[in-house]
Amino acid sequence: MSTPRPTRPSRPARCARPLTLAAALFFVAPAAAEDAPPPYDPSAEILISPAWDQPDAPRYVQDSGIDEEILLPPARDDDDDNPERIWSRDYIAIAAGVLSTPKYNGDDDRRLLPAFYLRGRISGYSFSTRGTNFQIDLIRQRRGQKTDFKFGPIISLRGDRTGKIDDPQVAALGKRKLAVETGLFVGVSHTGVITSAYDQVAFRFVALKDVSGRHGSWAASPTIDYGTPLSKRAYVGVSASVNFYGKGFGRYYYDIDPAGSAASGLPVYDGAGRKATAGKYTLGLAGAYALSGDLRKGLVLLGGAQYGRLGKDYARSPIVADLGDADQWLFGGGLAYQF
Repeated sequence: MSTPRPTRPSRPARCARPLTLAAALFFVAPAAAEDAPPPYDPSAEILISPAWDQPDAPRYVQDSGIDEEILLPPARDDDDDNPERIWSRDYIAIAAGVLSTPKYNGDDDRRLLPAFYLRGRISGYSFSTRGTNFQIDLIRQRRGQKTDFKFGPIISLRGDRTGKIDDPQVAALGKRKLAVETGLFVGVSHTGVITSAYDQVAFRFVALKDVSGRHGSWAASPTIDYGTPLSKRAYVGVSASVNFYGKGFGRYYYDIDPAGSAASGLPVYDGAGRKATAGKYTLGLAGAYALSGDLRKGLVLLGGAQYGRLGKDYARSPIVADLGDADQWLFGGGLAYQF
């Protein structure tokens, strides 16, 4: 005999969501002007650092379940007077901003979070943080190289539903524990594609495995990015990606067992953990404007947004279908400084 589906307590009517575009952003290179100097170094990606629901402290980190990878070009490679230099020049870049995100991946309530980002290159080796991710590119970048192959390790902390949850029914399901994931990324980028000698297209694939015994599964995401300078001051980038997850991931974050159903009043659900599946699709747009007058250095104003859609097996989970929303929006802005 089936249990009647619980009626969700009434909420205030939702405001219409603005058609925001993807969260995130970063430093950039100059434009393709007639008298522009030699091309930029096609080194590493630049992107945003959004977050879903994180532990109570710190609240600014990114959940690796968000694929917000929007490519923006790095600093120009040939901007010094050292003709003997073999590898792309060393640099450090930092950024800080504010992000508007759902409270957990699939929620329809929002919150504001501070976000931080660091990236750099030393002796041709690039590194970057992506919220709670840290990665190192083990393939050295040569000076003036237009096609750049990437490969290296990643360590990631996944904090979805580890913090305070406002919805009493989702909260009754219990918090999830912080998951530690490790893995590898591979990719390739090419500079000088369509609009000028400075636009860039890139493909990237990331594979992660839970080593903490939380969801006990894996996550993988292919991403394609394109970015182009509009002038020495302005730049735009677009991105598209798909996140695939193993059975354990869907079971841990989206399924509801009989005990959880009894505690929360939500129906039993096992559709997310039956098979590996595409759990989320994302499209993003980001922009940058140099307050210093040159995107290669100094302060840069960042802005952007991302739209994500949960896959059908995750979207049918009661925590999404009954209490949340399969359409997920991120947006934010901030400042970056590169030296």
